[in-house]
Amino acid sequence: MGRAHRPGRRRRIPRPVLVGGAVVVVVALVAAIAVVGSLVTSLFQTLSARPPAVDTRIVAPDESKAAKAAAQAPPGSPEAEAAAWLAAQPTTYWLTPEIDPLDEVWDRVAHLAAEAREQDATVSLAVYGLPDRDCGNHSAGGLDPAAYREWTARIGDALRNASDVRKIVILEPDSIALAPSCGSLQDRAGYLRTAVENIRGVDTWIYLDGGHSAWHPAREMADLLRSTGLLGDVRGVALNVSNYQDTANEFAYAHQLSDLLGGTHAVIDTSRNGAGPAGSEWCNPGGRLVGAGSGAYGDGVVDTTLWIKPPGESDGECNGGPAAGSWWPDAAVELTRKSR
Repeated sequence: MGRAHRPGRRRRIPRPVLVGGAVVVVVALVAAIAVVGSLVTSLFQTLSARPPAVDTRIVAPDESKAAKAAAQAPPGSPEAEAAAWLAAQPTTYWLTPEIDPLDEVWDRVAHLAAEAREQDATVSLAVYGLPDRDCGNHSAGGLDPAAYREWTARIGDALRNASDVRKIVILEPDSIALAPSCGSLQDRAGYLRTAVENIRGVDTWIYLDGGHSAWHPAREMADLLRSTGLLGDVRGVALNVSNYQDTANEFAYAHQLSDLLGGTHAVIDTSRNGAGPAGSEWCNPGGRLVGAGSGAYGDGVVDTTLWIKPPGESDGECNGGPAAGSWWPDAAVELTRKSR
C-alpha cells in the first residue's frame, strides 16, 4: 500500500517583512491623505477667493514711514499728531529694492501677512523696482533685469506662503503710462510679464499701471495696456496712483477703459485727492488734502478706492520737498489739516 500524500507546509512570511509592508501601507495612506487634504485646502481657497470691493479693509502697516515719524516727532506737536493719524490709516505698503532688498523682502511680506491676520484685513502692496524705474526722474532707480526676476520671485514666494490672506498688488506705478516718454514699452512689458508670472497666485489681485484721467486719453491708454499682452493675467488697472485727480473723473476714466478693454476692472488712489488737482502740477503741489479712505467707493468696474501713495511721503525734490519717498512732516500736517 502506498504512502498517503501529505500536504506541504505553508511557508510563513517573516515578521520583519510583514511589519515593513504594514509601514509602507501606512506611509502611503498618510501621504495620500496629505495630498487629498492639500487639494481640498487649495480648492477651498480658490473657491473662497474674492476680489477687492467696497468696505475692503487693508492693513495699516506698523512699520510705515508715518509710524516711524510719529515715534520720533516731538510729543504733542502738529507733526506728531499728523504722523500718528496717518499711521493709523489703512495704506498700501511700497516694496522697493532700496528698502526691502532681496535678502529682506520675504520677511517684509511675511510680517505684513501676519498683520493682516491680526487686523482681519487685506495686504496691499505696491511693487516698485522695475529696471529704469521712473525713466531717471525723481524716483529713478530699480534693478537690472536678472535681479528684478529674482526679487519678484522672492515676493511671489512670500505671497503664496500667505495663502490664507487676500493680497492686492499694485504693479509698478507709472511703468506703462510713462513708457512712451521713455521709449521702452516693449522692454517694460517683458519685465512686467516676469513680475506677473512670479507674483500671481490664489487670492492675489494684480493691477497694472493705468495712469490717470488727465494724462493719456482713454483710447491711447487702452492701446498701451493692450500692447503689453497682460490684461488676461491680471485683475485690472490702478488709476491716479500718486496723483491728485478728482475721484469722479477717475471713475469715469475707469469706465472708459473698461469699455475699450472688454470689461477690465480698476482701483483708484484717493490718498491725496481730497482737494482735487492743482492744475497740471503733480510734484508736491501745495494746498492738497487726503481723500476718501480705502474701501470707501466702488461699482461694477471700480473694485474699490485705496490709499496707495502714502500721504506725507514726498513726490521728489520739488516745491520744497525732500527726495522722492522721504517723509515730509510739513506735507503730512498740511494734508491732514481737516481730518485729524
